[in-house]
Amino acid sequence: MNRKNLFFAALALALLATVPFFTSNSYYVHMIETIMIYAILLFGLDIVVGYTGQVSLGHAGLFGVGSYTTGVLFMKMGAPLWLIIPSSIAVTAGFGALLALPALRVTGPYLAMVTLAFGTIIQILINEMTFLTEGPLGIKIPKPSLFGSQLDEKGFYWLVLALMALSLVVVHRILRSQLGRAFEALRGSPVASDCMGVSVYRYKVYAFVISAGFAGLAGCLYSYSEQYISPNTYNFELTVLFLLAVIMGGRKSRLGSLLGATIIVMLPLLLDDLGIFRIVASSIAVLMLVGGAVGVVKKITTPRAMAIPIVGTLALAAFSFWLDSITDWRLSIFGLMILFVVYYLQDGIVGFVRGLLLRRLTASEYGIELSDAAAAKDAVRVAGGALAQGDDLLVARQVLMQFGGLKALNNVDLRIQRGSIHGLIGPNGSGKSTMMNVLTGIYVPTAGSIEFAGRSVVGRTSSDIALSGIARTFQNVQLFGEMTTLQNIQVGLHHSFDSNILDVALHSPRYLREDRLATERGLGLLRFVGLAELATEDARNLPYGKQRLLEIARALALDPQLLLLDEPAAGLTAPDIVELIAIIRKIRDHGITVILIEHHMDVVMELCDTVSVLDFGQKIAEGKPAEVQADEKVIEAYLGGTAA
Repeated sequence: MNRKNLFFAALALALLATVPFFTSNSYYVHMIETIMIYAILLFGLDIVVGYTGQVSLGHAGLFGVGSYTTGVLFMKMGAPLWLIIPSSIAVTAGFGALLALPALRVTGPYLAMVTLAFGTIIQILINEMTFLTEGPLGIKIPKPSLFGSQLDEKGFYWLVLALMALSLVVVHRILRSQLGRAFEALRGSPVASDCMGVSVYRYKVYAFVISAGFAGLAGCLYSYSEQYISPNTYNFELTVLFLLAVIMGGRKSRLGSLLGATIIVMLPLLLDDLGIFRIVASSIAVLMLVGGAVGVVKKITTPRAMAIPIVGTLALAAFSFWLDSITDWRLSIFGLMILFVVYYLQDGIVGFVRGLLLRRLTASEYGIELSDAAAAKDAVRVAGGALAQGDDLLVARQVLMQFGGLKALNNVDLRIQRGSIHGLIGPNGSGKSTMMNVLTGIYVPTAGSIEFAGRSVVGRTSSDIALSGIARTFQNVQLFGEMTTLQNIQVGLHHSFDSNILDVALHSPRYLREDRLATERGLGLLRFVGLAELATEDARNLPYGKQRLLEIARALALDPQLLLLDEPAAGLTAPDIVELIAIIRKIRDHGITVILIEHHMDVVMELCDTVSVLDFGQKIAEGKPAEVQADEKVIEAYLGGTAA
């Protein structure tokens, strides 16, 4: 967080701290207190929804687990606050793991259904386990005691504010660390994440457990705030509101979580009063009109795209002044406003405003110095240090990959010597990319053996294979588009971190050292491929040729012994191809072995020491580039019938 944002965050927290001094009405204090409690839960929910891209409908159930852990510990044991808070977090995190381990093996609507079922089961259990939860009667809980004295409404408000501020800091640190980059990478490209050594399933579970912990803290505080909990509180409607709050406020934003919590608490209350509704509707219309005009002028959006949102908000404002009473329309208006935000502001309110103020952050605002890259002379490394050349690094024997009756690979043998550039060519559909996927664990071969550095890779996960020393790029570029170029590289450097979540939350010396080294190393790799000046640019904004180079740099971050390049010159211009050839040579000069799939024959002939040719899943030729180019089978299958 840069100094400007830190100042505004501190100012906002200071203003919140003064609220009890400016009102004697406990209702308003309690309402803001509820917003802060919901915000804590939404900080965690945004990790799952905003960063990993999973849809969870079970967080109301986790919220209930946190509340009832507090209630049961107080009612049955009379436990103090200092024991109840960590216990509620730990128990709820445990339930989160219990939900995540089976649930995250499915995706999309199936995941939503599983998490929804979990929330329903939790509500039923709370209602039926009367020996523990008092069932429908609920549990009464007084305000907690702290330092020997019971807190009143104002004292508890400040406690909630302090814990929300602490949660904000912890979540921000997690999401700016290697953990946050791993979570965000899962959303950008699960396949690429696995091939960068970031296990998709494992880190989805981590995200869910961390998110559940924050739900437990929020549930704990909520039980003290309401001083009464019952099963009906933690229902399906509440979990939908939580999900809508993240979407409306804006994903991947702590400010968005705060705004979303404010909306779901205050908007229904504001719609009870016609005068306030007119003010809200008019304000929204003015903001949309001004925002739309700014967006059109800055060419962020088009007049056509903004026409319906502007007309809709103006119509809502006009409708508010036409109404004589809002009572019969309250729920309909609330629903329409939610639909409007979800449909027309898909990045949420914060995302919409951020888009209007869009600008590229400088390196200093990210807390990095581009000059650091100059010191990173050893940015390109090989796992295990210097390696002897000439012997076989990878040996594939009789590899069969069968999809139904189709043999994509038919008993293919392949030997890759250390320190060489080995070309793998053939017409479209010949099995080249299938071989890449088999070598990196995306596919498990039907039969055959593959040994890398003397160890079998068959049956191992993509992340395990990546960490053992095999890195790759993809035929269709698989970058993490919403992350910067430097952050993409740092995902590849995930293996270099030994610090855990406690180190991250406390910013321990070990984490700070590892993060600094990863930043320096990342900048060095960007400099190696000529992208250091674009370190803070989002990957999706790079020209196509630069995206190819970034993908190579990210693969090099794994310190691979073997680098698989899948058509790296595809779609590049002639100058870009010249630059690419120079980079591949530099990679080989650093002791990294390369397998190159390429349709540009001039690139293959210029770079490769050995070339293997596939056709219809079978190897039809292998040898020096000139020998392969003159082979009659290759000419017939691939080169169009004439030798060059």
